[in-house]
Amino acid sequence: MTKFRLASRVEDLPPYPFATIDKMKQGTLSKGVDLIDLSIGDPDLPTPKHIVNAMKMAVDNPEHHHYPSYVGMYPYRESVAHWYKKRFDVALDPATEVIALIGSKEGIGHIPLAFVNHGDIVLVPSPSYPVYSVGTLFAGGEPYIMPLKEENGFLPDLKAIPEDILKRTKLMFLNYPNNPTATVASDGFFKEVIGLAAKYGIIVCHDAAYSEIYYGSDRPMSFLEVDGARDVGIEFHSLSKTYNMAGWRIGFAVGNRDVIAGLGKIKTNIDSGVFQAIQESAVVALQTEDSTISEIREIYQDRRDVLYGGIKRLGIEASLPKATFYIWARAPSGFNATTFVERLLDKAGVLVTPGVGFGVYGEGNIRFAITQPIERLREAVDRMGKAL
Repeated sequence: MTKFRLASRVEDLPPYPFATIDKMKQGTLSKGVDLIDLSIGDPDLPTPKHIVNAMKMAVDNPEHHHYPSYVGMYPYRESVAHWYKKRFDVALDPATEVIALIGSKEGIGHIPLAFVNHGDIVLVPSPSYPVYSVGTLFAGGEPYIMPLKEENGFLPDLKAIPEDILKRTKLMFLNYPNNPTATVASDGFFKEVIGLAAKYGIIVCHDAAYSEIYYGSDRPMSFLEVDGARDVGIEFHSLSKTYNMAGWRIGFAVGNRDVIAGLGKIKTNIDSGVFQAIQESAVVALQTEDSTISEIREIYQDRRDVLYGGIKRLGIEASLPKATFYIWARAPSGFNATTFVERLLDKAGVLVTPGVGFGVYGEGNIRFAITQPIERLREAVDRMGKAL
């Protein structure tokens, strides 16, 4: 049989960490282990019923059975603009400053193709969502790592980036509230980013997928709230986390109209639009009462408190998250990230994510996802205590 070789751009990619985690998960399940999966941020709560019911009605509409618009139905883009005005007091033009995405991952992976030439630099935080680097490599760009260190509040030290790197930089990826560290950024940090981007002509791509999963009264801000942000960048968002719609695959990007147009050009040539019935139900989702979203946040906060308190009692060091449904913790003494994950899986039947899967600066850390019921989180803590 003829053996076909992958393109070098694929051969040279590191293993996708979540695919590796899934392989570990399936191997454990095949042994009949009662696995408690705290690894991947896949909301376990159901999509609210009013959104599901809207989808059922929309599927029956034959108008939605045709090819969808590449950039999204105007009513959906208009709803995104209304949501941004209500949530962040940011006014957007639905026609030119909003584009529908098949989940925010699609847009994040494609944006380098629109603006990055071979050899261009893309500033990528570490630890971070792996797609920032992968999309850069597919476009022929060179990721330049911005370390996210605890002593700097898990914010990149922009002043540490060399001048020659900045002159070659086309894009900068940021993500706050942050996955995996659960850090929230301030307007002061975003102002610094905007100043740097304006000086060197850098496009800022801010991933705000977790902006609605927060605890307490301090709501995370949008990058676009800061003066000058729209001149230098765009913001990605997803309905996956906010409305428990991970499997629906719908999101959007908003902001600088030229950048949005560039992303749209990629979509029209190699991608497609979102099924219109999903877009119509997403309109309903974006109109969801605040009380419904608050209830979801309260569930996550209760879970956060249970798991955070439990791992602290076990001597695992971590910071109390202000947002996201993750806890970023340090592997105990005597373990690195990978060996600790293996220990928990083998001895406790608990699966977590090694921090090194998010980049070299994630080494020594692990990420817990609180996407399990409280009873299972308590059981996970009990099992981990026995395993350690």
